[in-house]
Amino acid sequence: MAYGSPERLQDIPAYYADIRGGRPIKPEHLADLVERYRRLGIEHGSPLNAITEETRASLERELGMPVFTGMKHWTPRIAEAVARALETGATTVVGLVLAPHYSPLSIAGYRRQVEEALGDGAELAFVERWGTEPGFVDLLADRVRGTEAHVVFTAHSLPVDGSGDYEEQLLETAAAIAERAALRNGWSFSFQSESPTGVPWLGPDILEHLRTLHGRGVRRVLACPVGFVADHLEIRWDLDVEAAELARELGLRFERIEMPNADPRFVRVLEGLVRRALAVPSNA
Repeated sequence: MAYGSPERLQDIPAYYADIRGGRPIKPEHLADLVERYRRLGIEHGSPLNAITEETRASLERELGMPVFTGMKHWTPRIAEAVARALETGATTVVGLVLAPHYSPLSIAGYRRQVEEALGDGAELAFVERWGTEPGFVDLLADRVRGTEAHVVFTAHSLPVDGSGDYEEQLLETAAAIAERAALRNGWSFSFQSESPTGVPWLGPDILEHLRTLHGRGVRRVLACPVGFVADHLEIRWDLDVEAAELARELGLRFERIEMPNADPRFVRVLEGLVRRALAVPSNA
């Protein structure tokens, strides 16, 4: 499962309305979202949807069993994926979100949608959190190992109220990667992609953090998103545009790692999670 992404610019109003869940939409916020997608060249096809499909197909080949994609806020919906799984005669359905860290505000929502669609149709084996999965840690450690830059690990911010132990999980992942990679020039953590909701969100935000690092004399930063696994708006805009533009203004050299996307190593991590949920041994 994944959050979902509009396929074309004309889909964005419906997509944003789904995210808002009936709450009022400020025209300027919708216009800003449309402009971000336009500037990224996402007018006739979403690279995130293509990445998600490539990951799904690769995982299906590795597992040798059907894998279906379900989106929280776009098509194909989670309910559609569950229905297709049940049509195969499945007695157990594995729920796996392409987000490694649990929170009541995020992953719990995916689970609710699966449970509602599943009913009494099959048993649910839900993978709730996997941020310290060894293969995932190894993959990201290889992305940052040997860098001369200060590494900033990032994840999507959430409202403080109701976030549970989300931040603690993220710091555990970051520390595991830093230790595995034996980082030489230090590391820190910041959040990104906060929404203007008028309530306190987890921080510091990446833009604020870059200013702080600059004030401390840091001149080279490598961003390593640990709460994201694919190139989508929060990566390509919030980091590649907003954070990169601020870094240039500050005189910082700013780069980010290559995202896992459909990397075969990452697909094998997902395969291991599914097999463990089903208690099915690997074919390897």
